[in-house]
Amino acid sequence: MLSELETLEQKLHLLVQLNQRLRDENQQLRQHVATALNEQRKHQDKIDRAASRIEKILDQLPAKAS
Repeated sequence: MLSELETLEQKLHLLVQLNQRLRDENQQLRQHVATALNEQRKHQDKIDRAASRIEKILDQLPAKAS
């Protein structure tokens, strides 16, 4: 009976360790995703500004003569 309890205690300890590692990994992944989303927003802003400038330039070009 004591041996079974010790085995159960070891398994429980391993489970707690695994749970903590997964929590840590999850937190790292959340930070990575937040950073990636922030970078994506910055890039999208640059693209939007560039598209706006291109549209303004195109609007200034003379109309094509038919």
